[in-house]
Amino acid sequence: MPLYKSLVRPHLEYCVPIWSPHYQKYSELVEGVQRRATKLTDDVRNLHYEECIKRLNFMTLEKKRHRSDLTETFKIINDCYNLKSDLFFTYDEGQRKGHSKKLYKKNAVDWIRESMYLATE
Repeated sequence: MPLYKSLVRPHLEYCVPIWSPHYQKYSELVEGVQRRATKLTDDVRNLHYEECIKRLNFMTLEKKRHRSDLTETFKIINDCYNLKSDLFFTYDEGQRKGHSKKLYKKNAVDWIRESMYLATE
């Protein structure tokens, strides 16, 4: 497991916010690498994958990707990067219950069209 954690997993987690697979089959292929690595450990070899990752104190790569997406969203909204958050998200204009930073994800086509318009100005 130390070899997997230091040599393999960093490659699977590198630039996840950019390349994160949107199709289930690609997510399963990436998850399969971790699944095979857990089978190399004698302690959990005969257990189901979910039990293996619990016992090894791992998270599924899908959960790690979701956590990374949430972290990047938080950083964009709170101006940790030099980016305009309204290029990525649309804020809820209505006064509803809760906080004022409720988001709606923009359509990729709209985002590309808007960025091309800003580039011509």
